[in-house]
Amino acid sequence: MSSTAVLAPNSVEELGQLIADLHAEGRPWVPSGMGSRLHWGPPLAADSGPVVSMRHLSRIVDHAVDDLTITVDAGMPLADLQTALAEHQQWLPLNWPWGSNMASPQSAGSIGGLVARGLSGGLRQRHLGVRDQIIGISLIRSDGVSARAGGRVVKNVAGYDLMRLLCGSWGSLALITGLTLRVQPIREPRGQLVLEGELNQLEAFRAEVVGSSFTPERIDWELRPDQGPRILLGVASISDGAVVDQLNRLETIAAKQGVSSERMLWENLIPEGSATSEDPPWLLRLCLPPAELQHLFSSRECTALTGWHWQLAAGAGSGEAWQHSGAPTPEYLIEALRRRVIALGGQLSVLIQPGAQPGALPAWLDAPSRPLIEAVKRQFDPKQQLSRGRLPGVAAPLNSAHSGN
Repeated sequence: MSSTAVLAPNSVEELGQLIADLHAEGRPWVPSGMGSRLHWGPPLAADSGPVVSMRHLSRIVDHAVDDLTITVDAGMPLADLQTALAEHQQWLPLNWPWGSNMASPQSAGSIGGLVARGLSGGLRQRHLGVRDQIIGISLIRSDGVSARAGGRVVKNVAGYDLMRLLCGSWGSLALITGLTLRVQPIREPRGQLVLEGELNQLEAFRAEVVGSSFTPERIDWELRPDQGPRILLGVASISDGAVVDQLNRLETIAAKQGVSSERMLWENLIPEGSATSEDPPWLLRLCLPPAELQHLFSSRECTALTGWHWQLAAGAGSGEAWQHSGAPTPEYLIEALRRRVIALGGQLSVLIQPGAQPGALPAWLDAPSRPLIEAVKRQFDPKQQLSRGRLPGVAAPLNSAHSGN
């Protein structure tokens, strides 16, 4: 059965039996939510087998409104989850993943897929990352056995390591089947500032805000094609007066640093980010020490990329860069950018690239902890069945297009 085949059971019991059968036969398979971003990251090996999808398992299992927790099937579309929470004036404070377009809400994919990738956006400035929202997780191991870690109350930290281990595992260790998440009340009073100026002025503003007692909802760097850098900052509070007070104080800091500021309405609670569901030639994920972003933006490796759009969390130093227009950027320029990011103490992952054929750039490089990562993989997946060719922190895992196996 090829990797293009999609198996989508209608119950957890049916799902467990399917996976147990695959294990008994030693057949590889690919864990999936809705499958909207299976093409991100390293190309799956040719013998990676069928996709086992959670798309038909998308219930709300329990919503403890007063306790601010919700338990859902991992196949639940992220947009449907946010809609259900909004009916109770609540939300899950996570950015839409890159490629989400709210004209087509299903483009945001599933909550399980979001957790499996483990990528956060600018809202982590106040609310932390994906893994910090998880207080319970259910999974099916590669042998078809179901397991669970954590609980339905925020104070329960049992299984802490397992939840964090699966977040960002890219389907290489197990299939996530359910999640218990902590949610937040929606605070309607909110406002935004758009700040523009020279790179060093914006960095001085960023450093002062991040190092102060301010707790903005988001503070993001943005570089648009053929335009100067800017910072997008959003605040929310319990009253309109409190929001205005915060904006006034932020404008004072901006003026001191020589940065221009403009207030804007904050209509969509969750910023759309890319606002497109079309794949670009290149999509990169970067993570650097926040103070080093200004040096990256001014580097010759960055300025050599034309037609590119950058959006990174200014407080965390992580985010995406993608080619917005023009002929595909040559690989050697991306390799040079990766070297510069590493020299600045960061990491660069290639999520989408032109062609993605054998010999293309590795999605990620070997982590210093590669032996440990591979040992954990062997414990979770002794037959090496799951997501062949894809193991975060290992540039060329066994059975990948790059390993020669």
